Amino acid sequence: MGLLSNRVDRESLNPGDHIYSWRAAYIYAHHGIYIGDEKVIHFTRHGPKVGTSSVLDALMVSSVSPPSLTPCPNCTHTENNNEVITSCLDCFLAGGVLYRFEYSTNPAAFFVKARRGTCTFAASDPPGAVLYRANYLLDKGFGCYNIFKNNCEDFAIYCKTGLLVSGKKSMGQSGQVASLIDGPLVGFLSVVVKLVKTNVYVKTASVASSVATYCVTRYATDIGVRSDVVKVRVEDLPIMHHNIAT
Repeated sequence: MGLLSNRVDRESLNPGDHIYSWRAAYIYAHHGIYIGDEKVIHFTRHGPKVGTSSVLDALMVSSVSPPSLTPCPNCTHTENNNEVITSCLDCFLAGGVLYRFEYSTNPAAFFVKARRGTCTFAASDPPGAVLYRANYLLDKGFGCYNIFKNNCEDFAIYCKTGLLVSGKKSMGQSGQVASLIDGPLVGFLSVVVKLVKTNVYVKTASVASSVATYCVTRYATDIGVRSDVVKVRVEDLPIMHHNIAT
């Protein structure tokens, strides 16, 4: 992977990799765990149980590609109705580009990759543990899809690390959702800069302040450094989800 991009070739994938592909003109990404043989386990949103009914939820729905009249011969579709499914790599990508999420990233790489939802300071567990969690959740489910607390990126990060955010009022570990909070802030500050009728030094200072604010909030909400995370055995996940929800 390059310094600025996590784009990879299929040939470089290994079982247990956390992969993703951008959707809807790079508004959001869909995440999953590659399990080998061109197969991916991922958490999808379908049915009435979504967790929110906001415009944001409709905009950032992380799901599989639109249904086709001709079922994909390479995909195995189950009737478990738990929203964790396995798909072939082509259906997972839905025509998009393949990227690999980076773990144990260094500070330079973390901040150079300005877009959230691409890397974390957290360390990945060994591939065997990652694949065990993914396959266990394929059978048992990952709870109800919720764009803020329990989405496809949260699923993939949990499979890789076993970490969950424990606070009832906290957002999940998803980077792309966290960016929705500081993104408007940075955008607002940029507009203010344009309205300031002063010299270039004031504008430069305002831009620097905006960037600093974004970097600080991005760092503080990363799953690898925040204090409200706990390591949870996959067998105990239903209890943990219940405690957080209630």
